[in-house]
Amino acid sequence: MYSGAVLSLFTQYQTLEYLDLSYNQLRGKIPDEIGEMVALQVLELAHNQLSGEIPSSLGQLRNLGVFDASHNRLQGQIPESFSNLSFLVQIDLSYNELTGPIPQRGQLSTLPATQYANNPGLCGVPLPECRNGNNQAATSSDLDGGKRRRKPAAVSWANSIVLGILISIASICILIVWAIAMRARRREAEEVKMLNRLQAVHAATTWKIEKEKEPLSINVATFQRQLRKLKFSTLIEATNGFSAASLIGCGGFGEVFKATLKDGSSVAIKKLIRLSCQGDREFMAEMETLGKIKHRNLVPLLGYCMIGEERLLVYEFMEYGSLEEMLHGRAKARDRRILTWEERKKIARGAAKGLCFLHHNCIPHIIHRDMKSSNVLLDHEMEARVSDFGMARLISALDTHLSVSTLAGTPGYVPPEYYQSFRCTVRGDVYSFGVVLLELLTGKRPTDKEDFGDTNLVGWVKMKVREQKHMEVIDPEILLVTKGTDEAEAEEVKEMMRYLEITLQCVDDFPSKRPSMLQVVAMLRELMPGSANGSSNSA
Repeated sequence: MYSGAVLSLFTQYQTLEYLDLSYNQLRGKIPDEIGEMVALQVLELAHNQLSGEIPSSLGQLRNLGVFDASHNRLQGQIPESFSNLSFLVQIDLSYNELTGPIPQRGQLSTLPATQYANNPGLCGVPLPECRNGNNQAATSSDLDGGKRRRKPAAVSWANSIVLGILISIASICILIVWAIAMRARRREAEEVKMLNRLQAVHAATTWKIEKEKEPLSINVATFQRQLRKLKFSTLIEATNGFSAASLIGCGGFGEVFKATLKDGSSVAIKKLIRLSCQGDREFMAEMETLGKIKHRNLVPLLGYCMIGEERLLVYEFMEYGSLEEMLHGRAKARDRRILTWEERKKIARGAAKGLCFLHHNCIPHIIHRDMKSSNVLLDHEMEARVSDFGMARLISALDTHLSVSTLAGTPGYVPPEYYQSFRCTVRGDVYSFGVVLLELLTGKRPTDKEDFGDTNLVGWVKMKVREQKHMEVIDPEILLVTKGTDEAEAEEVKEMMRYLEITLQCVDDFPSKRPSMLQVVAMLRELMPGSANGSSNSA
């Protein structure tokens, strides 16, 4: 429950379309900056302790359809700027201390009187006429002595007609609002029934809605204009109720589903594990920050959605899946694609650039904490994209370490020093990235008892190098797809040995001896055609 003057904290989220802070203990004035949240469609502030005047800047919210500030202590007049809210279909200002006339232009005068009730000083259609207007009418009639007796009767007759018309209009408006509300309730009920039906059919889904009143038509907060109208109910339909058939991945942070939208495009939906310790404000702040992080070699966050205790993240869909699946997951598939040496170098460079951007270009810097081949995704051009970086904590620019109390990372990728300090560092990320490089070079998993016994991939490679058996480390499949002259093959083998040297630097047991990701990117660039060590000149 929010309390105090915290409403201003939400004004920085200018992409929000739905803000419900009702039934809290908010105090103070409604900040003028809310008028800058131009994407808002629903603003719920009912049952708080807000005071002061309604800021006229709210009239700038051209997309606002619902505004509920009832049961507060608001004073002053309803801003004339509210006449500009052409999409407004519901407003509730009842049980406040508002005064003055209701603006007659726009939608306000067409709404039911109950939505302005219990504001003793409020007047004007659909409420009774303002007294000042009545006094002026009386004064004018007194000045015309010749018509003093006839005019009151005429005014009374005209007022009766106007009152009858207003009552009819108000009744029609009430019926329209009631019909809209009933239609919305039926739609939400149908969506819940659809979800429950899908859950019954697909027992493997972990999705659960505990309350039918949850707004399934809530908009998804998005960072892409083309997804601006994406709704939660659309995600349910596009994933067939988050069924097992739509499940494409599962990790420590949650499950990932493929969602095919009505326009034929696809997105990936990550349904996070429940984080009871993280509040709405912290989650929204982190998502707004991550939504601004853009790089060619990072999987972009397109949007997010909060409903009940569930948290959904919307990502760009990667056509070729993960590097782990490409290397290890299709051993028995007939259409399995064997990565060439050039493709493996390209993937290594791309993943290095993505991790380097997180370490050196983001303020504050970001430690990945779980760098592994399943978090390196491949787009339609086989370009590497680092994923799950948003699940890591943002570290302070003044603090180069992040203390954690539980084991972070995946076995086989965790640096040896972590087991002593339980600290996540950028050098630890470099070690994990080195393991990914070894997977590309050897084609082996980080942990496999059949291959390594009691050790792991890093220990096995170091042993082979000590025994001067470097070629036994190379994935035989690389040599199978190598095409060219013997001289070209020999040149590739030299590159692989240089690649192995870079990798061994990354997985050094001593963190201080490992290179930074900037240095790793520079060293891998030397393996590109056209570099100082290359044999041709190409981009």
